[in-house]
Amino acid sequence: MKYKLIAKFSNKLKTLYRKHQKVIILMLLFFFASKIEAQKKRTFKVHTIAFYNVENLFDTINDTTKFDERSPMMELKTARQEIYKKKVQNMADVISKIGAKTSNNSPAVIGICEVENRGVIEDLANDPALASKNYGIVHYDSPDERGIDVALMYQKALFRPLSSSAHQTKLRDNSSDGRDYTRDVLLVSGYLEEDLIHVLVNHWPSRSGGEARSRSKREAAAAVNKRLVDSLQMEDSYAKIFVMGDLNDNPTNSSLKKVLKTKGDKRKVGFKELFNPMESFFKKGLGSNAYRDAWSLFDQIIVSKPLLEEDYSSFRFYKAGIFNAQFLITKKGQYKGYPFRSFSWGGFTGGYSDHFPVFVHVIKEIQ
Repeated sequence: MKYKLIAKFSNKLKTLYRKHQKVIILMLLFFFASKIEAQKKRTFKVHTIAFYNVENLFDTINDTTKFDERSPMMELKTARQEIYKKKVQNMADVISKIGAKTSNNSPAVIGICEVENRGVIEDLANDPALASKNYGIVHYDSPDERGIDVALMYQKALFRPLSSSAHQTKLRDNSSDGRDYTRDVLLVSGYLEEDLIHVLVNHWPSRSGGEARSRSKREAAAAVNKRLVDSLQMEDSYAKIFVMGDLNDNPTNSSLKKVLKTKGDKRKVGFKELFNPMESFFKKGLGSNAYRDAWSLFDQIIVSKPLLEEDYSSFRFYKAGIFNAQFLITKKGQYKGYPFRSFSWGGFTGGYSDHFPVFVHVIKEIQ
């Protein structure tokens, strides 16, 4: 009996459809067109948050308090000033283009590493490629033995810092004072337009001596970040946090997966957990730096759970990327396909950096 009723009802629907086919099709078309039009009417504001290892951005002055004489810039025998100027121009040109295809602007906020001092960052911010953006700077001298620091640059019209602090990663070694000095972790909190965000800028210890032997150093740096993230989340469970830097580890290494407990699938990110959008790139074989014919993705930007919500009344994560434009790639020779670095074999190549920049876009719906 039930099947007969279903068949009877089905036949009635078919008859109704044949009789009013044109009207039904027109109604469906109108419905979908309305949905599409509604989607079209939604407009979003986009900003780029980026990170760039600017590869040995040193000035030409010998600082007797640092080992800067070992820098590629100081090792040059001639034309240091001209090369320094070109190096700054190259870095500014890259920064001006990161994420610009989507945001139509240079980064609102960008973390940088391998800078010698505040002076070189000021030269970078004042370069013609960036001067109109009126970048502000947050920088602290770190205890790194090579004299390199991390810093944050921000467009003053878009970001307003509230507080900043530098946090040491304490390492042990066999030196006379038992300390192995590395870069500080820079924490900057402030307003991206009306949204309070927190940015941690990093340059973790290198893999000198081998990945396994140096692993504990990067895990120690990750632990500093974990402590800072926990502290921010204790104060505000919904803190919007960006952890960025040259981590000298890949997204799947223990410093990320076991210490920071990052997740590569945003659907699996729990409350107060961190999402690493770079993990999916790495698993596809993409990287930001290359060594011995193997790609690594040491440069990463990691975001906290509140940035993944789908309420776009405030800024949320949209997408991530590696800025590997063709002009940043070596075109020939032994390192063809690698990032087009600035310094090689004791000289200046005219290139950019041995790392590609990375970025994320955040979006907010315009009401």
